[in-house]
Amino acid sequence: MQADTLSELYPLFQAASPETVDWLTSVATHHDYPANRAVVMEDAWGNAVYFIEAGWVKVRRHSEDSSITLAVLGKGDFFGEMAILDESPRSTDVVAMTAVKLMSISAQRFIQTLFKDPQLHHRLLQIMVQRLRQTNLRFQLRHQPPAVKLANTLTTIQEAYGESVEDGVELVDIPRKDLADLSDITADEAQKIMTKLAEKGWLVEDRARGVLRLKNTRQLAHLAGRV
Repeated sequence: MQADTLSELYPLFQAASPETVDWLTSVATHHDYPANRAVVMEDAWGNAVYFIEAGWVKVRRHSEDSSITLAVLGKGDFFGEMAILDESPRSTDVVAMTAVKLMSISAQRFIQTLFKDPQLHHRLLQIMVQRLRQTNLRFQLRHQPPAVKLANTLTTIQEAYGESVEDGVELVDIPRKDLADLSDITADEAQKIMTKLAEKGWLVEDRARGVLRLKNTRQLAHLAGRV
């Protein structure tokens, strides 16, 4: 991957110096994973930060005999930074939802880069604060109706990773259980709400392509309380 492509694809690197971007490009390792493959296992020591070049992944935490989906991440995002910053085992695992292309940078080199490039360090802190605000928003919505919670989940994901098409915005067709986990509602509630939104014409599922097309993002944002 060329240095200018790296800065264009990843918001994190847009604040980095050209020298930093060039160096990271030279030391990065690239990986391809098929759908449903575990990318990072729970309790593995953090030895790298992973950047999503293409595809979608989900971050899960295991609880007894089940798992809870904590986040869905798409192209341009990254994961694994928490484990290397506090030098502790990962508390979650990461699974490919689709075929994915990842770029990894070793923990040692990433930490060295943060010390050398204060603008990159500052940008990383900004992104981590944004993630914390998203977590706080989900907590604030805990007493809202299920439809509001799910609309907020879809709006958040499409704003971060959605791909504009002629008649809407496309994102990965997220399984109902994952949507339910992300929205703090039941899988049955998620199914009923998605069916209702489809009947309204606000979204269309293209199961053959594994894509969810949001056709009325403004109404979804309004339902989520964003406008």
